[in-house]
Amino acid sequence: MHLKEILANPKKFNLNVHSLGQAKINSPVKGQSFVDENSRISLATEVAQIESLAQRNEIIPSLEIAGPRQKLFYDPAQTRVAIVTCGGLCPGLNNVIKGLVEVLTFDYGVRMIFGIRYGYRGLNPRYGLSAIRLTPDSVDEIHEDGGTILGSSRGEQDPKIMVDTLSMQLNVNILFCIGGDGTLRGAQDIVREIAKRKACISVVCIPKTIDNDLNLIDRTFGFETCVQSAAEIIKSAHVEANGIPNGLGLVKVMGRDSGFIAAHASLASSVTNFCIIPEIPLMLDGLEGLFSALERRYRRKNHAVMVVAEGAGQDLFSEKAEKDASGNVLKHDIGHFLMDKINTHFKKSGKEINIKYIDPSYIIRSIPANSSDAIFCFQLAENAVHAAMAGKTDIVIGSFSGVFVLVPLSYVVSERKKIDPESALWHAVVGSTRQNDYFSDNCFERELPNRSMAEDWG
Repeated sequence: MHLKEILANPKKFNLNVHSLGQAKINSPVKGQSFVDENSRISLATEVAQIESLAQRNEIIPSLEIAGPRQKLFYDPAQTRVAIVTCGGLCPGLNNVIKGLVEVLTFDYGVRMIFGIRYGYRGLNPRYGLSAIRLTPDSVDEIHEDGGTILGSSRGEQDPKIMVDTLSMQLNVNILFCIGGDGTLRGAQDIVREIAKRKACISVVCIPKTIDNDLNLIDRTFGFETCVQSAAEIIKSAHVEANGIPNGLGLVKVMGRDSGFIAAHASLASSVTNFCIIPEIPLMLDGLEGLFSALERRYRRKNHAVMVVAEGAGQDLFSEKAEKDASGNVLKHDIGHFLMDKINTHFKKSGKEINIKYIDPSYIIRSIPANSSDAIFCFQLAENAVHAAMAGKTDIVIGSFSGVFVLVPLSYVVSERKKIDPESALWHAVVGSTRQNDYFSDNCFERELPNRSMAEDWG
């Protein structure tokens, strides 16, 4: 459910967080103000939105604010915790693991913390993956490395078997799931199975996807690190393109259905001329197609830089897309597709072009978190522990309007967040790249070419 939909009809949506029972145990957390159970932040962030809701006698939709509670549901001395990381790698996974272990140990005195190996597979005995004990000493330096010390995997597992492992073998009270949309869907299945059994296990999720595409979540950890890394690679592509005649630096970045990495990295690098994202339809031929836009660029400059998100231009393929083990649609390779199509077009027209193709996907997602993401990871972990110890369950810890909140799991996985083509973000990208000028048939026609080989492109 998009935010606009919730604001339009708030009575349809229940944003209250589920708790396992009444919290009666005094919290041992010191040196921090407790958050009242009734503290919430409005989803209506504009005065006009609030006024409209008031005029219609509608409730103002809101999310529960995260933070330490004065009363706990779980007795820390008796609490047993499991942590699992799933899906693709992402900067900051180890930071979150370390943060969870340290807050559980030092703030609450929880001693029995288990790491589940290789994602949800580790909760299925048939794989023979024993859980490992996690302590502050064992996680002390893991933040310096990329990836996850627990390992990861994709794919569904039988929720009955997973809950059997959690409740009967590990005897845990709390499960922290760190992952993206596929992981969160798996967590939903676990929550449903726990509810059927009326078991007492909290499931708290920490959102991990470098695509930054989770609904009602401002930002997911690892995103800023990936943008920073991608921006540097785009700058390298610019150097490569500028060093050869009619060079094209073509960089493919991650972004299955949302182009946030491509957009932000293009802005951060400030050398991108074309940013191609899934939200904007891509046309190759015609006066306002990509080929003509590139030709207009080369009339003025001897190089170009193009950044394309992996999920862009999928309608240009005739083959049916397959799915990965997590149920995500496997996108066709738009990077190699564009490289081949652009080469073919310019060869037919007798015009020279030299493409330098770079796909840094597995590089930018496997590096350690930068300082900004490292801080964010610890804050997410800290708030996840606070929520779990208070007995909250079936939730995602996220940031909305800069405030850490508890979001019901069902809302986060309901649909993906995407770039609005009329948003300030996309307007900034278009302004930085000037790509709309190149796609326009009337653009630059009155300007004199600014290149020594202009006659080749007349």
